[in-house]
Amino acid sequence: MNTLLQDLRYGLRTLVKAPGFTAIAVAAMALGIGANTAIFSVVHAVLLRRLPYPEPQRLIVVSEHQMRIGDMGVAWPTFLDLKERSRTLSTLAAYRGNDMTASGAQEPELLHVGE
Repeated sequence: MNTLLQDLRYGLRTLVKAPGFTAIAVAAMALGIGANTAIFSVVHAVLLRRLPYPEPQRLIVVSEHQMRIGDMGVAWPTFLDLKERSRTLSTLAAYRGNDMTASGAQEPELLHVGE
């Protein structure tokens, strides 16, 4: 314990002798901690937090597969047919993706939206 206190005193004396280095070190640590916190907040919000549904493991996405195109959305008549005839799905919902351009005071930005 005595050695630890001696080491702390030595470190503080060294930091007081070089205030420029101390300021740069503190600023670098603050930036690193701030960046780490911001990245974790985004990862937590996007990847780690549970979906706001009671049973998210029961959610599915229905799509059609065309040989030339691959997977694509379901046509509206097909969706209505699925909704009317399905006995295994409790609820169906549809959305349509679209690209829109947001413009204003800054550069225009392409947004992918659902309607």
